[in-house]
Amino acid sequence: MHRTKVKVLEDVFDANSTIAAANRADFDRAGVTVVNLMSSPGAGKTTLLERVVHDLDVRVGVLEGDVQGTYDADRIASLHVPVTQINTDPGFGGECHLDANMVRSALPQVPLDDLDLLVIENVGNLVCPAEFKVGEDVRVMVSSVTEGEDKPLKYPLMFRTCELVLVNKIDLLPHLDFDLERFLANLDAVHPDVPRLLVSARTGEGVDAWRDWLVRTAEKEAAAV
Repeated sequence: MHRTKVKVLEDVFDANSTIAAANRADFDRAGVTVVNLMSSPGAGKTTLLERVVHDLDVRVGVLEGDVQGTYDADRIASLHVPVTQINTDPGFGGECHLDANMVRSALPQVPLDDLDLLVIENVGNLVCPAEFKVGEDVRVMVSSVTEGEDKPLKYPLMFRTCELVLVNKIDLLPHLDFDLERFLANLDAVHPDVPRLLVSARTGEGVDAWRDWLVRTAEKEAAAV
């Protein structure tokens, strides 16, 4: 029985990798850089996007993943940014992550030819999103200081598979029993020297650096194609 389960998982991941490669080929043909934005629920992904998407120096679109509802997509759309919604329930069984097939199903609605950068805001979860490539160029992990210093140690794959970590809600540090240095040490323990930015979506601290990182990433990936 154990071997059967392993075989099923291998088949699932192999199928996902094949579809992710097809997605990536479509993104490359359109010259679009794709960022997979991941975090736990409530870490601040949408607010951090709201802070930057309206005035980026590149053409940006958002693919919004949620189990149900369009609340986050509506917030981004109000900034006159092209948004495509993926709900994993009921169409995909209420999955707690986006996979390559879900993204592929939404691509006909994404105006790739009019974009330089596509941000895929994944479903809030600290486990499953890290296991499924969707065709992205880079991954960004948002971790809020309200979640505690131990999250890199408890969910190492999420932090190990990203190219940037945003440590959000730092405006709350004076009010929390949170050891920032310990968190950063735990981060280095699972992903040594991964780039990180200390940000506050509420006050705007660090947001300019986040915006600049997105623009540089889009320009760098476009030049590499």
